[in-house]
Parts: sequence; structure tokens; C-alpha cells
Amino acid sequence: MIALFIQRELSMLSDRAGFKPDDFFPYTIGLWIMLTPYLPHAFAIGLIIFLLFIGFNVLQQGGDALQALIATMFCGVYAPAGLVTMIMIRNTAVEFGGFALTVGLLLMVWGNDIFAYFGGKSFGKHPFAPRVSPNKTWEGFFSGILGAVVGLGLVYLVLPQQFPVSFWLLLPSALLISIFGPAGDLTESRIKRAANAKDASDLLPGHGGLFDRFDALILAAPAFYVYLYLLKILGYVSF
Repeated sequence: MIALFIQRELSMLSDRAGFKPDDFFPYTIGLWIMLTPYLPHAFAIGLIIFLLFIGFNVLQQGGDALQALIATMFCGVYAPAGLVTMIMIRNTAVEFGGFALTVGLLLMVWGNDIFAYFGGKSFGKHPFAPRVSPNKTWEGFFSGILGAVVGLGLVYLVLPQQFPVSFWLLLPSALLISIFGPAGDLTESRIKRAANAKDASDLLPGHGGLFDRFDALILAAPAFYVYLYLLKILGYVSF
């Protein structure tokens, strides 16, 4: 449900930026992605949606048809592909392990965001991406890495018996999250700048929209999932 709300906000921002997506297919694509872990014949269903989508767009007339196709694919895939990995992380380990990993992901993202904000505000002097987000600094970025490590450590303190992966094996994932979390934030900032919008929506009064709240998680969650998957195929974990 959150992914669908974010898709709606993203579609409105894209439209305001001059790239109007289709009214129907972003949500069809997004729903398919979110249900893929549970759908039988998910790949075949995805191919059917893809063929219908391309066939429909081939019939469209006008110079905006290509822009609509690209915008529809982006709005359809971006948030669902990011957030579905949270479901996959939750289902990674048996019993309580998947839940602990999910909590670890959230605390690393939140720790990164909080430390980056206060670190940048207190020590920030060197801009990180001045054209996209002038307030982000390298000092904030490195403070965010520390925050992600602190977030990971907190989970091990609270749930020491539940983690299916050791702290030292998961420690490099704090760096990944500290890279891809801000990347998700910068992606949203670029989209909002193109749309000349301060917030993704006014769904949450005083806090913007759901896209504003989950922007970092959309890219951090896939990065964390890929890291766990690599640990598994390399034989470091057995879940």
C-alpha cells in the first residue's frame, strides 16, 4: 500500500516536471512487483504486462509518447522494486531472524539520516551535491556512516539472540546503506527540483508525503538485500 501511495506521488511529480506517465500501467507494474514473491508464474505474468504495456504505447500518437513510456516505466518500477525487497528481507531467515534483519535495516537507515543531519549541521563545510541538495555535506555523509553503525549496534544490543548473521559480517552493509540511502534522498530531491515542488505531497501535514519519508529506504533496502544474498551464495550464512 505504501508503494502505491508513493507511486501516486511520483506520478504527480513526474507530470509536473513535464513527463506525464500513463494513468493505469504504473500501478499494474507496481502491483505485480510487490506480489512477485507470492505469485505463481510471476515471470510469465510480468511478460504479459510488459507486452500489453508496449503494445498500448505503440498505438499512442504525438511527440510525448516516448516521454510517457519512460515516465510510466520509472514510476511503475522505482518504489515497488525498492520496497518489495523489505518483504524479501523479512522472509530471508526462519523464525525471528528475518524480523531482526528488517529492524536492523530500518535502524541503520534512520541512524544514518539522523547523524548525517546533525553532523552536517554542526560540522558541514564542504557541499556534497550542491546542484541537487545544497544542504548536504561530506561531513554529514561521514557522520551518517557512523550513525548507520550505531543503528546496527543497537539492534544487536536489543535482539542479541535473534540475528542469523554476526555483527562483523553485517558491518560492511552499514557503508552500503550510507551510500544508497542518501542516493535515494538525492534522487527524490532531483525529481522535486524538476517539478518545482517542496514536498512530494501534503498527505502528512508538516512532513510532506510518503515519498519524503521513504526516499532513502527505496534504495537502501535493495542494497541490503543484495549484500545478504551475496553472503548466502558465498557460503557465509546458511539461511
